Amino acid sequence: MNQEYEQHDGRDLAEDGSQDEAEATRRDAGDAESSRASRGWWDRNADEYQSEHGAFLGDDRFVWGPEGLDEAEAELLGPAGSLKGRDVLEIGAGAAQCSRWLAAQGARPVALDLSHRQLQHALRIGGGVPLVEADAGALPFRDGSFDLVCSAYGAVPFVADPVRVFREVRRVLRPGGRWVFSVTHPIRWAFPDEPGPEGLSVAASYFDRTPYVEQDERGRAVYVEHHRTLGDRVRDVVAGGFRLVDLVEPEWPAWNSQEWGGWSPLRGNLIPGTAIFVCEREE
Repeated sequence: MNQEYEQHDGRDLAEDGSQDEAEATRRDAGDAESSRASRGWWDRNADEYQSEHGAFLGDDRFVWGPEGLDEAEAELLGPAGSLKGRDVLEIGAGAAQCSRWLAAQGARPVALDLSHRQLQHALRIGGGVPLVEADAGALPFRDGSFDLVCSAYGAVPFVADPVRVFREVRRVLRPGGRWVFSVTHPIRWAFPDEPGPEGLSVAASYFDRTPYVEQDERGRAVYVEHHRTLGDRVRDVVAGGFRLVDLVEPEWPAWNSQEWGGWSPLRGNLIPGTAIFVCEREE
């Protein structure tokens, strides 16, 4: 799972390796700028991310989001027994934790990520899952290569044109194939990204689709995240050639006491933090 959210420490690396203060703003950011920013941000921050969240993610666990919803229980890709022999593509795989779980069920996963450094962590953990470094908007696979495609907070929140990604996913899926992805729940964009009480009051318009951008002193984006409303996401799914089968909004479980960015038991018991879209390819 390759996930990061709106709250950062405001620092990023300059070209000479020094630390610069990154300015947080809301402005337009297109495909090329978003992709370049995401690759750079994840390459620079992969070590810290895996160090901070690796214990929660595990080495071979399939978690859909900070709530801790586990695919072993949710079965959004299908019953675990049905995964044996299935060709599965994980997009935004990070260190390929989800792919390792899929392999343990007998599936044939491929873990794809934009970040070279994240994939180095996948190599460090091991497990023999095939790794591919590529952009989700230009998947380097033949038509109809996979039975299932999944993404736990990977790629979709960070791309300017999600429909382009969805159409690529449809292209590499076999007829009737399933595409399941999780993103920050769209309602969260109206609230401050804070885990405590200060994160419970609406502070912005839910309908403002202006991307969240962190930029360096020259105005170059170093991190970009895109907001789509719930309706936008549904329309994007349909425009990408899919049928929406289910929309899952995980509730915060009693066992999960951790805070992760703006995710926390306090907020999770009151408002949804994650949206999981379960889609099937139209024939």
